[in-house]
Amino acid sequence: MSTQKHPKRPVARSARDPHYAREAERYEHPLPSRELILDTLAKEGIPVQEEDLCRVLHIEPDEVDSFRRRLRAMEREGQIMRNRRDAILVSGKLDLVAGRVEGHPDGYGFLVPDEGGPDMFLSEKEMRKVLHGDRVMARASGVDRRGRPEGAIVEIISRANTRLVGRLHKPHGVAFVAAENRRISQDILIPPGADMGAAPGQVVTVEIVAQPDKNAQPAGRIVEVLGNYADPGMEIEIALRKHELPYEFAGAALRLAEKLPDEVRPNDCKGREDLRELPLVTIDGETAKDFDDAVHCKREGKGFRLWVAIADVSHYVRPGDALDLASRERGNSVYFPRRVIPMLPEKLSNGLCSLNANVDRLCMVCEMSVDAQGEIGPYRFYAAVMRSQARLTYNRVAAALGLQPPKGEPVPAQLVPHLQDLYALYHVLAKAREKRGAIDFETIETQMLFDEQGKIENIVATQRNDAHRLIEECMLAANVCASDFLQSRKHPALYRVHEGPTPEKLEALRIFLKQFGLDLTGGETPHAKDYAKLLAGIKGRPDIQLLQTVLLRSLKQAQYSPENVGHFGLAYEAYTHFTSPIRRYPDLVVHRAINAALAGKVYTPGDWGELGEHCSMTERRADEATRDVESWLKCYYMQDRIGEEFPGSISAVTGFGIFVALDDVFVEGLVHISELGEDYYHFDAARHQLLGERGARRFRLADRVRVKLVRVDLDSSKIDFRLAEDAAPKKKKRS
Repeated sequence: MSTQKHPKRPVARSARDPHYAREAERYEHPLPSRELILDTLAKEGIPVQEEDLCRVLHIEPDEVDSFRRRLRAMEREGQIMRNRRDAILVSGKLDLVAGRVEGHPDGYGFLVPDEGGPDMFLSEKEMRKVLHGDRVMARASGVDRRGRPEGAIVEIISRANTRLVGRLHKPHGVAFVAAENRRISQDILIPPGADMGAAPGQVVTVEIVAQPDKNAQPAGRIVEVLGNYADPGMEIEIALRKHELPYEFAGAALRLAEKLPDEVRPNDCKGREDLRELPLVTIDGETAKDFDDAVHCKREGKGFRLWVAIADVSHYVRPGDALDLASRERGNSVYFPRRVIPMLPEKLSNGLCSLNANVDRLCMVCEMSVDAQGEIGPYRFYAAVMRSQARLTYNRVAAALGLQPPKGEPVPAQLVPHLQDLYALYHVLAKAREKRGAIDFETIETQMLFDEQGKIENIVATQRNDAHRLIEECMLAANVCASDFLQSRKHPALYRVHEGPTPEKLEALRIFLKQFGLDLTGGETPHAKDYAKLLAGIKGRPDIQLLQTVLLRSLKQAQYSPENVGHFGLAYEAYTHFTSPIRRYPDLVVHRAINAALAGKVYTPGDWGELGEHCSMTERRADEATRDVESWLKCYYMQDRIGEEFPGSISAVTGFGIFVALDDVFVEGLVHISELGEDYYHFDAARHQLLGERGARRFRLADRVRVKLVRVDLDSSKIDFRLAEDAAPKKKKRS
């Protein structure tokens, strides 16, 4: 095919394409924009063959392959489709809706439209054609009995599932796999000879060889036999595959890691400031192995000088190399009970990039002045070489500061004065945080304890002390400096953004607070300070847990974005993640951006918006996977306690019942609405309650109840309770 240049082509195209400038910024040889393609198809008014579209849009021979790729991308995203004659149509002209299928364990599902708007109900019959996660085009076909728009699938754009994890069943000699993901309600048929010898009940990975259609179930072949369901660690193996977490490094990434030196070489230190004599220390949890950060503080007049040294991962992981691609795909490390899936190979995460004690390490430093009011003054970023003076834990530091009784090895005496300066700095930073109005929710964190066989033995609450908070404030300060530095240099970045409540959630919150005689100040646009003021005013109230929970649920989830909209919860106008590049890809990207800005250059990782969405997705994926594992372990822990009674609090209220969190066991389960007594219960979402129609019995978020454990289902990771006799909270009868 000809590769001749066409210098006149851009001029002619730029006159016709209103989005030519945007395309020219992205591509050396701009193609017609998607908008121009859609507009051209719409003006034609009929389905258009591909070669005719090329002619109308003046696609040159050397552009055909690229143009076809653009058309395929538009098909995948549901903007266009092809009819049986392979002619191209605008999907919107057919009143079709493109979106993603969300399955329900009961067999039906929903289409979540790409362009927003109400979800479209998909009947069990429609769901036989697809699996959860597939992207489809659907046409509205009516309204279901609940008044929801109902759809009929017209075309499948793309399939989401190629491999699934589940359990093998062989009733009457017919083999099939029931997916672990309950949103996939269809069983995967396994033909004879395709089961790898797996026994019924074993956990397997199945590769789908035939996707479902209206006439046939999906079929597959087993490619991996993981073992028995109750084997130690099986819950993690299942979660890795169910949530499609990358858990094995590609050979290219491992080979590249092996080529790296075991220690810092003299050449690596050239051009870096030497901080090896500065008494930097790491302060982490007892079981931590990857040390991202080290700190040091000294008094400076009435204020302080703070050094936050962060592992310089960017020196070893270069943009576009095998290690970078692997860490970008993972997005973050995933921390399961007893097992970590690291973002980087162990040679880097626990070795060369970990700020281990008494060895030279490369780092990026944020050195800043902090005045007596906790305001950050002048700061600077620079590359350095350091040598951590000690690997300290939160408990050792707390003991050295006199905050708790000594236990274990004491902190070296020469480091104690530096820790005291750090603690004094923490107090001024904490006061500044309070003045700023950052929201500080008190939550209970738990830890699972295991026996030598790897079985869960107990679940205990973990206590945060001021040593935790001290490090947290130092990291916040460095992250704020990073965002300010990149903003001041006008360099693109990935910000950690957290938006305030939506108008709908804000209205629901105010309705809820009104019944307690409370109000959230700030009008239609409250700030974090308004939340903090309300939280301060309800401390000591017996219903504080209820009020705090509702306040927390009114807020959006934090995410990564190149658009800086501020961090509502922390009350920062700009905030980014800089302090954990070993375990978070956004931090590594920010390091590269800072290095580029220092050199007067610009770092571009591709599309910043897409990268932010990807990193937000990997964070959610990790949270969902760890939640699955913890839920299964809690079920395993509770299976021998059926029949026992426990005190607890209502942790969630739904239309189908109440969830109860047990006090000392830190386990949550459901009391189904049918177990609440002989009455009709009405769900009030605004007041977070179920209210009985006849007896006026009320179940509200955070109410105290006593429940009896009646069922534990390991397969679905569900725990069912029943109210213990006379344990339900009651509301006085209305006069």
